[in-house]
Amino acid sequence: MHYTLQYGQVWPYLPRLLDGAVLALQIAVLAFAGGLLIGTLCAAIRSFGPRWLALIVGAYITFFINTPQLVQIYFLYFALPDAGILLSSFNAVLIGMTLNAGAYLAEIQRAGFESVHRSELEASEVLGFSRMQQIRHVIMPHVMKVLFPPLSSHFIIVTLGTSMASVFGVEELTGQALNINSLTFRSIEVFSITAAIYVVITLIASILLGIFGRAVFRVRRRAA
Repeated sequence: MHYTLQYGQVWPYLPRLLDGAVLALQIAVLAFAGGLLIGTLCAAIRSFGPRWLALIVGAYITFFINTPQLVQIYFLYFALPDAGILLSSFNAVLIGMTLNAGAYLAEIQRAGFESVHRSELEASEVLGFSRMQQIRHVIMPHVMKVLFPPLSSHFIIVTLGTSMASVFGVEELTGQALNINSLTFRSIEVFSITAAIYVVITLIASILLGIFGRAVFRVRRRAA
């Protein structure tokens, strides 16, 4: 069987793929930012909060780390309507990815909290810092410097994970690729271009994160 590559049939659809790439980045940034906030709060609770609240947070983390992200989004999109809660496909994907990222980022940041030297905390206590002041002025600067590489690597993972949004009809990059493939039937051409766009996105993100890490935290990003 002979197959002739005909990228000319696909290039006219490149703007749609780029639009999908922009939407994928929007989902990734929003999900990661929300997950980072959730993860920071959960990590602080597990490290410094009351035991009963730490147990609740631990249950949340255990659930979201040990179940597939796709199943979590399925639950939000298909199960919640039975309880009268209707979410659009975009919102279901975004909320699911945010909660999933929050669980993983909580574990990453908890490791950073535990790496803070006890002497630094004792010095802040002597200076009269409250717990929130300790977290803001002592713990977080240390945590961000230590954990910037794994945090930035997880952002790449979240970005690539946006492809599952296509399952729910969200026309991000993979969703657009599926639509274009159904119009052109040039699967090799469509998905090779799509893969190349993902590579470009992750490379650019890695470079920008590396520059940001060196400029702000004086660290170098390493691949996870």
